[in-house]
Amino acid sequence: MSRVTYLLQRLAQLFIVLLLVTFGVSLLVRLIPVDPAEVLLPVGSPEERDALRHAIGLDKGIFGYYWQWLGNFVQGDFGSIYYSGGTEAVSTRLAAALPRSLLLMVYTQIVALAIAIPLGVISAYRAGRRSDRIIGNSLFTFSSLPSFAIALTLVIVVGVKLAWLPTLGYAPLSDGIWEHFKYMIMPVASLSVGLIAVYTRLLRADMIATLREDYVTMAASKGLSDRRILWRHVFRPSSLTLFTSAALNMGGLIGGAIVIESIFATYGVGFELYASIQGRQYIELQSLVAIIAVFYVSFNLIVDIGSGFVDPRTRDRRINA
Repeated sequence: MSRVTYLLQRLAQLFIVLLLVTFGVSLLVRLIPVDPAEVLLPVGSPEERDALRHAIGLDKGIFGYYWQWLGNFVQGDFGSIYYSGGTEAVSTRLAAALPRSLLLMVYTQIVALAIAIPLGVISAYRAGRRSDRIIGNSLFTFSSLPSFAIALTLVIVVGVKLAWLPTLGYAPLSDGIWEHFKYMIMPVASLSVGLIAVYTRLLRADMIATLREDYVTMAASKGLSDRRILWRHVFRPSSLTLFTSAALNMGGLIGGAIVIESIFATYGVGFELYASIQGRQYIELQSLVAIIAVFYVSFNLIVDIGSGFVDPRTRDRRINA
């Protein structure tokens, strides 16, 4: 099987996954024990509710409703948020929320990987020694702290008592890089601490196993430096689990940072997801879940393809399977 064929198969699989996820969410909307039109327009007249049912496809059956929603979604129409005084396009909310969540997610992953990779390499190289135990015990302590507890501690100590950083709000990059980072440092720190502990443990375990391979022993017998062996011959094949976990967390961070976004008032996709559940905005909820699913499977596809460049042996095994 050629690489192009393998890539097309992976894309087809991910496309099917997206269809199943979005159809499942649309099915849940239809299985709500009350009429969604009555929930979205609680004070509307029967004529207004009938018009709403027709506009969003609730009168077309399960498959008709899904097909209409999917067609609109592909074209960038994510539905509307319904208020007693009117409506607001979901895309308007997303235009403000999505960049905030994406930047928060990217910064968190960069910080977590930048710290976890050196710690994991050191722990594996010095496995069982004092430095390994210190790193392991420290990470175990930090991993037991929930992110919201870290966030509240940072707000009280760094934001209120020391007044080094602002505690609430968000500043776009257009306001200046330092102004932007001042608002992002504490949210990123709150989310990255737990990831650092997970990533370090994953990398340490894989590198210890790789260090026992025969080709590593051969590289050492040739007189190669420990640094070159660790980073060139051990880290690359040991990093696949790490980057796969990072891809899974990338998708999860988009909608999973609800508490952190609420504490620091960044109001990203996670907060919008929470607001749509609280306000029973089922159309918005369906579109948000679909967007999170798109990012989730996209990140996994990128890692799946990139793993072949990190370790060509995995690419060849998948192609020849």
